Amino acid sequence: MDAIRNFWTMHFSWLQLPTLSIRWTDILEIIILSFFIYHFLIWIRRTRTWVLLKGLLVLVFFISLAYIFEMDTIKFLITKGMDVAMVAAVIVFQPELRRALEQLGEQKLLSSIVSFDGLKDIQERFSDRTVEELIKGTMAMAKVKTGALIVIEKNTPLTEYERTGIQVDAIVTSQLLINIFEHNTPLHDGAVIIRGNRVTSATCYLPLSDNMELSKELGTRHRAGVGISEVTDSMTIIVSEETGKVSIAENGKLSRAVTEDELRKYLMVTQDKSVESQKFKLWKGKGKG
Repeated sequence: MDAIRNFWTMHFSWLQLPTLSIRWTDILEIIILSFFIYHFLIWIRRTRTWVLLKGLLVLVFFISLAYIFEMDTIKFLITKGMDVAMVAAVIVFQPELRRALEQLGEQKLLSSIVSFDGLKDIQERFSDRTVEELIKGTMAMAKVKTGALIVIEKNTPLTEYERTGIQVDAIVTSQLLINIFEHNTPLHDGAVIIRGNRVTSATCYLPLSDNMELSKELGTRHRAGVGISEVTDSMTIIVSEETGKVSIAENGKLSRAVTEDELRKYLMVTQDKSVESQKFKLWKGKGKG
């Protein structure tokens, strides 16, 4: 037994844990750190920072390979470019960092812990009723040539574009969409953003596409629909004010003269019911609107 003890002490003494003395301040410190780490992760998930972070992780992986295999040239470039990368990161994440500080000032962190609404909004898609209301409203506007621009959020959050418009936060109905895009109404100019089963904002400004392959006969509405699909994974429904034709913008591509059946197929793919079945509910809140 002494031989085993001596062998363990000689070779595995580094595994022995030090004697811990836990104070109440240590527990408080863990709670505070958990609180801020949790909200930091929620902030990343709710903004496009999540997409950028995934790209950053891929970059870190290749940098690690460079250090493991002693690639001196790459290591030299990384060392010299680190300061520039830090400044660039602050510039790239500036809108998200500013919004995070605004949320701290608004003191909404505690209420978000209780409700967990942020996770639900991110993870859910929309119901069959919303699909039918979108189709009904779109086709009704197409029939009378009412221009419309409807952006449906998927995985990439559209929060920064919502802030450019007016908050609506209403259940998706065909009557609501028709009233929003009716001529000479306060909300008709700009895009509507839909998350889940709700219209979150109207009169939103979208980035215009620089794609030179788009037809010259297409106006700002179509270029905005394609533009938002180039920088996010959203799906956009566009109704032409000149022709009444319905178009779909997705993944930087524009599908024109879409029929009602084709629109239903696009929406059913975007609906992605598997997302709802895979959802892990941390809190049983209100049902879907």
